Amino acid sequence: MGKPFTDIFLLGILSGAYLALAGAASTMAAHNLLANPETVGLGRLVAGAIFPCGLILVAIAGAELFTGNTMLLLPFVQRRITMLALLQNWGIVYVGNFAGAITIAWLLCLSGHLPPSGQLVEVTIAIAAKKCHFTFLQAFLLGIFCNWLVCLAVWMAIGTKDLAGKVLVIFFPICLFVTAGFEHSVANMFFIPVGLFAAQFYPQVLETMTTSPQVLASLNWSNFFVANLLPVTLGNIIGGGVFVALAYGYVHRKPNNPDNR
Repeated sequence: MGKPFTDIFLLGILSGAYLALAGAASTMAAHNLLANPETVGLGRLVAGAIFPCGLILVAIAGAELFTGNTMLLLPFVQRRITMLALLQNWGIVYVGNFAGAITIAWLLCLSGHLPPSGQLVEVTIAIAAKKCHFTFLQAFLLGIFCNWLVCLAVWMAIGTKDLAGKVLVIFFPICLFVTAGFEHSVANMFFIPVGLFAAQFYPQVLETMTTSPQVLASLNWSNFFVANLLPVTLGNIIGGGVFVALAYGYVHRKPNNPDNR
């Protein structure tokens, strides 16, 4: 809050890019395990060990992340910021996050990082398709669980003084949400577009994938926005803004009368 529009937007772009790069690395590290139904859990754990690097970059280097900024609900409720300021921040950061994440997704496909053969491109497309196949309620609830953990990481990092401590308290909650398979709106700004781009670049891959045709049919831009991004974003606001910021804000509120303790 208080930064110029251009600064907030640029920091939002950087944040989206950091999470996209972490997403690309986590998929690369875990794709062989994720491709095998018997090792999916282990694959998610491997991805969960890599993906926290994205939020660590955001927290340590400094950037603006929409999911963390859902905690601005607390100063809004406390009347320290206006509704207009809250919505402006969310809007600018959200669009910046989207721009950064989808740009990395596009450039990643252009770079040849996803070869037209092998399991990496298949897993990339399958991840995106499954995210677009959720019902609205499923995506909403998974969004709540995710940002509850993400904002707990941010909350604890704010109270940690040294660099090593910040890294440690960020790592475990983020690892939990990735391993559990919860839904993060900004991460999905990378994971779903990169799957959509990969399907456009290599349509022949779709013919040999083991993912069900019904799930693959869900992979389109409309489902990305309506069936995933919208409900996940709403869930993220509840998970971080209500279950972390407002909950702890209430617990640590100052008494109206200091003598009544």
